[in-house]
Amino acid sequence: MLTLYHAPRSRSTRIVQLIRDMSIEEDVDLRIVQIPRQDGSGGRDPDNPHPEGKVPTLVHDGALIRESNAVMLYLTDLYPESPMGRPVGHPSRGAYLSWLAWYGNVFEPVYVLQVAGVSHPITQVTFRDVPEAVARLSEALAEKDWLVDDQISAADLLVASTYGWFHDLVPDDPRIKDWVARCLSRPAVTSVIEEEMAR
Repeated sequence: MLTLYHAPRSRSTRIVQLIRDMSIEEDVDLRIVQIPRQDGSGGRDPDNPHPEGKVPTLVHDGALIRESNAVMLYLTDLYPESPMGRPVGHPSRGAYLSWLAWYGNVFEPVYVLQVAGVSHPITQVTFRDVPEAVARLSEALAEKDWLVDDQISAADLLVASTYGWFHDLVPDDPRIKDWVARCLSRPAVTSVIEEEMAR
């Protein structure tokens, strides 16, 4: 049994979108939990098994999987028939893993640092910066419509999710704008957003 601990309008929203896109909603028990919010609302939920009280948290037969890229990889590996993943042995597996890791190790940190107004040589050396991250995206999309190969993957949903919440951060780059529009206009993405905004 799969159980996803989810807080609407949070990082776990992209996991709900992936689950819907993979057509596996019937296999997942969705548990709504509270999390601390930036505006001071919410708080840690004792029902959430995540050790830091965050989301997403996936539990599968007692095993706990946390962090968006790990949860996405776990789900797409668990359902290798889904076109949203790239299973072991697939020619694009390395690119798929790299983009999932890049999101958490580079992309999200550089945007968080920029929004927080933090600039320091060590962050530049460790993560680089937003212009360099944007350049990577633009380069990846120069000859194809998606990050990994010629089909959408969970990596696209993961990276584009940042722009889903922060539309003003979308770079003024036609390739990236078109890619964001393709990702965010998927029925699984739009329907989950509509449901969560109506809560």
